[in-house]
Amino acid sequence: MDKLVASPADAIADLPDGASIAVTGFGPTAGAPASLLTALAERGSKNLTLVANGIPPAGQAVVEAGQVRHVIASFTARPGGLSPIEKRVRAGELTYELVAQGTLVERLRAAGAGLAAVYTPTGVDTLIAEGKEVRVFDCKPYLLETAIHVDYAFVAAHRADRLGNVEFRGANQHFGPSFAKAARIAIVEVDDVVHAGEIPPERIGLPGIFVSRVVRATVPNIGPKHGPRRRDVEAARTYNGKPGWTRPQMAELAASLLPEGSYVNLGLGIPSYLSSYARDRHLILHGENGILGYGEIVPDDQTYPDVFNASGFPVTPSPGVSYFDSVTAFEMVRGGRVDVVVLGAYQVDAEGSFANWQTPDMVGGGIGGAMDLVASGRTVMVMMEHRDSRDRAKVVQRCSYALTGKGCVDILVTDLALFRRRNGALVVEQVAPGFTPEEVLALTDLDANAGQQPS
Repeated sequence: MDKLVASPADAIADLPDGASIAVTGFGPTAGAPASLLTALAERGSKNLTLVANGIPPAGQAVVEAGQVRHVIASFTARPGGLSPIEKRVRAGELTYELVAQGTLVERLRAAGAGLAAVYTPTGVDTLIAEGKEVRVFDCKPYLLETAIHVDYAFVAAHRADRLGNVEFRGANQHFGPSFAKAARIAIVEVDDVVHAGEIPPERIGLPGIFVSRVVRATVPNIGPKHGPRRRDVEAARTYNGKPGWTRPQMAELAASLLPEGSYVNLGLGIPSYLSSYARDRHLILHGENGILGYGEIVPDDQTYPDVFNASGFPVTPSPGVSYFDSVTAFEMVRGGRVDVVVLGAYQVDAEGSFANWQTPDMVGGGIGGAMDLVASGRTVMVMMEHRDSRDRAKVVQRCSYALTGKGCVDILVTDLALFRRRNGALVVEQVAPGFTPEEVLALTDLDANAGQQPS
């Protein structure tokens, strides 16, 4: 048995119009099958359904060429410009289904396991729940989510043998196993192909029984992007002519609030900086891409191969670091093993509900793993700027954007204040130097009596 094929074009030679394809990739580019997607664009197949966390750059060319009719993804849009998906949706040429990241991998895992559906707490009380069956188990509501079967899976990995056994490297396993298992034909592109027996059995992350074809990568895939630019991190925003906290100062404050020895998930945006400013805290950091035990963000020239956080920033592996797929990462979350989740947000309201995946000008949005993270029922911390880029309040009486979670935010850190939720309401506990609580509250849209410490 030899599953190696000569080229990416040969690997997809039987892919018909109308096929459904699950495509791996985390963040902007990590783990994306660029060679197979390039071959797909050249082949010109039409009326495709793409299933992905977010469409990587090589896949966006397929969308822009009008080859895709439907997308199932966790990210259809991101702030800062129209994505190819948004443009096609607005033109009436493409439809989409937005799925929470943990639910996405679980639906594909279910397909590979021969299951029809799963019940999940993720997405209850949000737009994602609309039209779905809800059942109550042990006094808690769960959504019914059906399995996602696909015709093909395009998977990127480190190396494989000719029997189709696959080795992933570092945190770049994420969606590979679940996507491959859900497919009728799984094709894996790798950097290196070896003979059977050359990969130690304990390092095989996907057994060959799940893999139909192996092909060597022919198109370079750019790895995770470098960390945030220093000038963006260290500059403090001004309010009323006075500087608030910088992002490092916010991160230091947030880190000081986390219990020693806790497992902590850091979300996208401002929370990702926390890992670089928590050196004196005994924290074990978790990423939904499949990493447990990482440290500070490092620049490109110091990166470790395929070691990155959920934002795609390269990070240091801490002693005892472990890697796994996203199914396992979300088991840790939904199973209540992660003690604290730290997320960014567009809005947080007086009762502790928050919104972080969609604004009114987006088509779809970027749910990512946030809904899964808050469904864990553990401590939820939000870190964000006090006001948005248009100088609108982000701390509001009621969220006007689509909710990520209802009444779940325990701690809010902005660049002006620390809030805690007490008796179902946010109250100010600490403010940045030079500001008064009254001044901070005046820069919110909270009601006049909201946000004050109880007397």
